[in-house]
Amino acid sequence: MLLAIDCGNTNTVFSIWDGTRFICTMRTSTHHARTADAYFTWFSTLLDHYGIEPDITEVIISSTVPRVVYNLRVFSDRFYNARPLVVGKPECRLPQDPRVDAGTLIGSDRLVNTAGAFDRHGGDLIVVDFGTATTFDVVDTDGAYIGGVIAPGVNLSLEALHMAAAALPHVDITQPEKVVGTNTVACMQSGVFWGYVGLVREICARIKTERDRKMKIVATGGLAPLFQQGEDLFDALEDDLTMHGLTVIHKFNKDSVSPHEP
Repeated sequence: MLLAIDCGNTNTVFSIWDGTRFICTMRTSTHHARTADAYFTWFSTLLDHYGIEPDITEVIISSTVPRVVYNLRVFSDRFYNARPLVVGKPECRLPQDPRVDAGTLIGSDRLVNTAGAFDRHGGDLIVVDFGTATTFDVVDTDGAYIGGVIAPGVNLSLEALHMAAAALPHVDITQPEKVVGTNTVACMQSGVFWGYVGLVREICARIKTERDRKMKIVATGGLAPLFQQGEDLFDALEDDLTMHGLTVIHKFNKDSVSPHEP
């Protein structure tokens, strides 16, 4: 079985793929000081709790936090005798090489989302990922990542409002009943919610105009369903897009290795 690990700025997700489906998905906070032993204690405890006994033989990792990769490598090697495939490293091949400015470092999550979205929806895509940052990734006709847009994440914007203005409370994001708020919380929720609806619409519209072609908009990330409610912003919602992309890249690398290669 394959263990797919997606380490983001806020959370790290572990999913076990049995070749046809994910049999379980577990989430923990991202912490660069967490050791390989600590990962295993957390992971094995949850597996025992759910009564899962997977035969993990392979591991693939995507991480936007470079400092955690070493301990995840040790975790994979020590406890599963598996040398992990790490997206973004030279030994990890992509189905299509990205076409961006020379020397540009692309977040591994964006490459993984590109592979997953192309596998499910074909080319000419805009992938909107609501994470710590809100990213817009453009997928060309052949599945190559060709650039995108990075905006502050929704929760990051709310936290910035709370931290920078002493009189403003911390609030949760939700769709307000009215645009015009009649109290502080409602005003903040309206500003963030409708502000991001406008941001998504405008950026996607400008990408389509610049590309001068029809493009499908695919959304992922925890807040994607909230912004889709009644707004018809996206053509498709994918709650497991990153994990699916990891399985696509893993399969591509396995299929690319000839019988004579190690």
